[in-house]
Amino acid sequence: MDFQIFFEQFINGITQGSVYALLALGFTMIFGTLRMVTFAHGEVYMIGAYMGFEMIRLLYPSFLLGLTAALIATALLGIIIEVLAFHFLRDAPHATSLLVTIGISIVLVNLAQLIWGPETQGLPYSLLDKMDYGEIEVGGVFISYLQMAVLGVTVLLMVLLYFLINKTKLGMVIRATAQDYEAAYAMGVGVNWIFMAAFAIGSMLGGVAGVLIGVYYNMFYPTMGGLYGLKAFSASVVGGLTSLPGAVIAGLLIGLVETFSVEFGASSFRHIFSFLFMILILLFRPGGLFGGKELIQARGD
Repeated sequence: MDFQIFFEQFINGITQGSVYALLALGFTMIFGTLRMVTFAHGEVYMIGAYMGFEMIRLLYPSFLLGLTAALIATALLGIIIEVLAFHFLRDAPHATSLLVTIGISIVLVNLAQLIWGPETQGLPYSLLDKMDYGEIEVGGVFISYLQMAVLGVTVLLMVLLYFLINKTKLGMVIRATAQDYEAAYAMGVGVNWIFMAAFAIGSMLGGVAGVLIGVYYNMFYPTMGGLYGLKAFSASVVGGLTSLPGAVIAGLLIGLVETFSVEFGASSFRHIFSFLFMILILLFRPGGLFGGKELIQARGD
């Protein structure tokens, strides 16, 4: 493999991995704050993708408007899921909330099939042309504007999340709640509102990831969140489950492993290679790459 091909595949892998990283960040935000897992996160990703799809298809061919629609819709959806699956089940066993999120995921998939149909849809090429899908050449390597948009949006959201968690009053309260929600409640923190805020933020990250990957591959279908949600959850586990930097690094590594497995002729087995990679990491580091790093330590304390 020459340098040009290697660099092209590296860019492809980072682009793919950045979407996994965004989804994994959403999982980490939710688990790090509530200490509970949601299996409806992949379907939130799917709904975000469809919201962006409809905004671009029906109203205006703007990537930014598609992302805005996904942000609003998935934030509201995240709050609804938190209320249904967690708020009313605070004192119930964790397995109860887990089963409720599985039920919500099934409902969302079937609802999407009723609204948009079970078949794969894509944006018309006339709209793609209006969105200016060009490319630039860097040292003989072609990088599309869409790849730069995906990477740019991902980096921007990661930076904003870092500042939100570590530099704002809301972030301080989220970190305090993640550390000990009972103590935070005793100090007057409205933990129920913080749980909803954390769920909304995590869901918004998933919704943006849905728009990015949906437009990147120009494929939208009701079950698109299944495998991506599973990989994102796996990436958050590999990263340490409660570590924001770990979620990012694990997501990028999984994207690179998947992309280079395709380059070496194993395109039919790329998902197998990505999960084998995660299994190997967990065999040697059962706590993940950043095991023991809590959400409140995301700033490097």
